[in-house]
Amino acid sequence: MNLLGALARVSGFTLLSRITGLAREFLIARAFGASLYTDAFFVAFRIPNLLRRLFAEGAFSQAFVPILAQTKNVGDEAGTRSLIDHTFGTLTLILGVTTLLGVIAAPLIIYVSAPGFAADAPKFAVTVAMLKLTFPYILFIALTAFAGAVLNTWSRFSVPAFTPVLLNLSFIGCALWLAPHLDPPVLALAWAVLLGGVVQLAFQWPALRRIGMAPRFRFDWRHQGVRRILRQMAPALFGVSVAQISLLLNTIIASFLVSGSVSWLYYADRLMEFPAGMLGVALGTILLPSLSKAAADVNGTQFSELLDWGLRLTFLLALPAALGLAMLATPLVTTLYHYGAFAQSDVEQTRAALVAYAAGLIGLILVKVLAPGFYARGDIRTPVKIAVATLVLTQLMNLAFVGVLKHAGLALALGLGACINAFFLWRGLRRTGSYRPGPGWTAFYLKLVLALMVMGAVLWGMDPGAARWIAMRAVPFERVAWLGGIVSAGALVYFASLWVLGFRIGDFKRTV
Repeated sequence: MNLLGALARVSGFTLLSRITGLAREFLIARAFGASLYTDAFFVAFRIPNLLRRLFAEGAFSQAFVPILAQTKNVGDEAGTRSLIDHTFGTLTLILGVTTLLGVIAAPLIIYVSAPGFAADAPKFAVTVAMLKLTFPYILFIALTAFAGAVLNTWSRFSVPAFTPVLLNLSFIGCALWLAPHLDPPVLALAWAVLLGGVVQLAFQWPALRRIGMAPRFRFDWRHQGVRRILRQMAPALFGVSVAQISLLLNTIIASFLVSGSVSWLYYADRLMEFPAGMLGVALGTILLPSLSKAAADVNGTQFSELLDWGLRLTFLLALPAALGLAMLATPLVTTLYHYGAFAQSDVEQTRAALVAYAAGLIGLILVKVLAPGFYARGDIRTPVKIAVATLVLTQLMNLAFVGVLKHAGLALALGLGACINAFFLWRGLRRTGSYRPGPGWTAFYLKLVLALMVMGAVLWGMDPGAARWIAMRAVPFERVAWLGGIVSAGALVYFASLWVLGFRIGDFKRTV
């Protein structure tokens, strides 16, 4: 399998997902702005979304994929089928009960996760109503992640990569056609979450059938493979999801700030997730099965080379993305959000959060590449220690920054925490000898810095300034054209500079 080609396919579908996601955020911002109701929805959505990242895409995937890959690689077809069936049954039962309890305890969950809302009765009530609609999403999306993990292990990356597009289409459809019929209209967004979860699971099921791995409901606590997965999952919750826990804690703190703070962080987070998803999620998706296979084959050289390949691609693509987010924060926010109920003050506050997030983008993506290096080898203890320490440091930075920078301080602390997490993961892999840097890293860094300087000069020279972007509110197509031109020019000069400095696409091809 050509890993660069697989990465291109996954990143392409992820790009489509991010584009439709930006369209969804555009519609939400235009229709609802940053208000009491959007704060309520984003809190109600963040809780099941956090559980999705913790259990479905985080701890579950990191525990399940290596064990599934090991079973598959030894050629045990009956054992592989048994593992898939029993994992599906156990996951369905556990999350079904969790969903029921979450719906029943919705008022208590909101009181704990956004205590600042309790002082505003209407805001608290609508948040509870929406959480009851959105909480079942965790069941459907976890089973979707289960199906995606199986498909990725069979190197069927395209279907899982396209699946998130369906959630965005659900948001767009409900915002356009369902919202006018509800009171308050923002309830349409909660219905979109529930519908999107159902549709995503239904979309992946035929793909499982095509590879002969559509699961049957079988449940047995004593199943050895399931017990291994559960043992791996508990500590892995911290190891791969510290950023998500920090996001929840940020929501708690932001709920005590001025109204709109939760929404400003959310809108900035969505922009930051654009490059983080295209690169971090895509790299993690294709690296984990390959690293698991290399670990199962006791091929230390291939294991190290895979990590080195992932790290080089991360720096090559994440650094210009971070620079672009920081320098083009105002153009991005105004072009995507500054319409309808989204005011100029919302632009300024969202821009501050986006610049702060950009400082930690490289760390957020590196964690996605480095953490699989531990889990593929069954090492849970090391990343857990690192994650706990990082979580504590992040909260200390929250306390230090929030007084001065308000909501932007929360974003900055999260990003810097991710960088700290990534550094200690890297050091841990180096100390155990699992990762040995390939030759040429110093020259690689120097060339990247030169290319970034050229790119930064072009972005700075082409940006007409914040006042001009605000003034273009009445002509959105002019904004889109101008922003598209700046982004295209920046990307062109960056990659042209790399080419002049000796970089070639063939240098990054890798086959496993």
